[in-house]
Amino acid sequence: MRPPGLILAGGRSSRMGANKALLPLGDKSVLGHVIRRLAPQVSDLAVNADAPFPGFENYRYLADDLTGQLGPLAGILTGMRHYSRQFAEASHFASAPCDSPFLPSDLVPQLSAVCPDPETIVIATSLERRHPVFGLWPIALAEDLEHWLTDSDNRRINAFLNRHRTVTVDFPSLQTRRGMLDPFFNINTPEELTQAATFTEILE
Repeated sequence: MRPPGLILAGGRSSRMGANKALLPLGDKSVLGHVIRRLAPQVSDLAVNADAPFPGFENYRYLADDLTGQLGPLAGILTGMRHYSRQFAEASHFASAPCDSPFLPSDLVPQLSAVCPDPETIVIATSLERRHPVFGLWPIALAEDLEHWLTDSDNRRINAFLNRHRTVTVDFPSLQTRRGMLDPFFNINTPEELTQAATFTEILE
């Protein structure tokens, strides 16, 4: 059974100077590409953001349960709480950020295939790097994560991973006409948006 999914879109986009999720990239916005690739892989799709984005009002939006923009872990906690109420049969939910338009079309099936039990976190890797915002998150860890976030020093997602059993799935680089591309390439700056535009063949 496919898990539900959550797109993490609660950041400030401070390095971009505009909402990076809504910037154009080829024939869609950056967020539009993320949705197109992630939606077929999950049973339900919501967006972690304070308010609906123009053009995407038909999606469910989940504002952080905790105030203060505490980073991606706050979005993960929000997903855990929401899906524990709405999807009692789900042990995990899948996450992906709003700024990575090239994410693998088999991301969730690959993560799900190695998930051994309801309390193990599964995250993606590529090029010898972990990408923890691309993961399968156990709903059962909500209480621990909420307690963890009460300490203002606990904002780093990798530090939380180190507290729990975590397995990884490695994804290969994408072959393009312009060379190899990390499938988890994310767009934070105008320069990265320009770079991403040279690889839109993958998004066609």
